[in-house]
Amino acid sequence: MRLLYHLWLSPFSRKVRVVLGEKRLDCELKVEKVWERRDAFLALNPRGQVPVLVEEDGHVLADSQAICEYLDEVFPDPPLMGGDPHTRAEARRLTSWFDEKFHAEVTVNLVDEKITKRMLGLGEPLSAAVRAGNENIHTHLTYVEWLIDRRSWLAGEELTIGDITAAAHLSAVDYLGDVPWEDHPGAKDWYARIKSRPSFRSILGDHIPGAPPPKHYADLDF
Repeated sequence: MRLLYHLWLSPFSRKVRVVLGEKRLDCELKVEKVWERRDAFLALNPRGQVPVLVEEDGHVLADSQAICEYLDEVFPDPPLMGGDPHTRAEARRLTSWFDEKFHAEVTVNLVDEKITKRMLGLGEPLSAAVRAGNENIHTHLTYVEWLIDRRSWLAGEELTIGDITAAAHLSAVDYLGDVPWEDHPGAKDWYARIKSRPSFRSILGDHIPGAPPPKHYADLDF
């Protein structure tokens, strides 16, 4: 069976997990504490980051987007990169938006400060970083609403890797209860559609020891 090295609240790992779910591909999950810098893991990915996918034939893939594009090419049903060149370009643009811009402006300031630092014993969250994350997320949710007002899904008329990437990042923040859904009903409705998909069930089942999610986290109706 294929094996995925991951971390619970890594949005990059979550993205791959959802893609695997959409493709209905069985996969064993193994939590990798990347801060331990295990030699065996570094041999798989010298960058020392998750996710890392080991295929059944032993082939090793690293980097969430490289893994997702590989899976979409090898297992094309359902297609998640987009059915035409324009949709594919938009899906990739939105993937970059959330993996880079959202991650730097929101995920790092909230998830890394509140959870990762505690797990590593690096002290209390920086209040300025948390404040920035809480402010920045409104801009991104407003953008999601702007897109959904004009399209069925973020990149067009079909679910793509753009939606999955956005939902992966938001789900990590939502585990903390830090997504202001009530201020952004359009984004909330879009996320509810993603959240109710079977591919998201393993994500919603995550529970970090000592840090349970809020009650609404796994509630499909919020």
